[in-house]
Amino acid sequence: MKALLLAIGLGLITVLQAQDPPASGEDTMAMSGKWYLKAMITDRETSWKKPELVTPMTLTVLEGGNLKAETTLLINGQCKEVELILEKTSEPNKYMAYGGKRVVYIEPTEVKDHYILYCEGDIQGEQARMAKLVGRDRESNEEALENFREFLRAKGFNQEIFSPKQSDTCPPGTDQEPEA
Repeated sequence: MKALLLAIGLGLITVLQAQDPPASGEDTMAMSGKWYLKAMITDRETSWKKPELVTPMTLTVLEGGNLKAETTLLINGQCKEVELILEKTSEPNKYMAYGGKRVVYIEPTEVKDHYILYCEGDIQGEQARMAKLVGRDRESNEEALENFREFLRAKGFNQEIFSPKQSDTCPPGTDQEPEA
């Protein structure tokens, strides 16, 4: 489950950084904000649980170009708050997480404000790959989804795409549990 939370966080953070590089600190702040998870896939279905619901991810640009992502996931009836730091690398659109155990790449789609977040590395003791489609709004976009499918075919994924439910908050009556 931690792997899923990390992947979601990493994906959203890297999406913001994938935009044109800012000229000043003020422009960098424009990269911050809400991002919605529209679709996801992993090649290790048995090693993580799919979220029943996700809140928008809030991305914050940190000093040095690193990114902080915050979101909440509902898994097995329990809300999990997730905070993740993506460490910028010297390669454009490439970030490291979890002490270098995972690499996250950001791929723009042909659709404005939509990106593919591709993560590979150690997830719960297994080598795994994940991909996520994120966008600035919660509405489904067929063109962006088709770009995502093409990306997945090129990477050799053949698993089913999952699209989680979206909500602005965790439902009342669920327990909040912070996740590191």
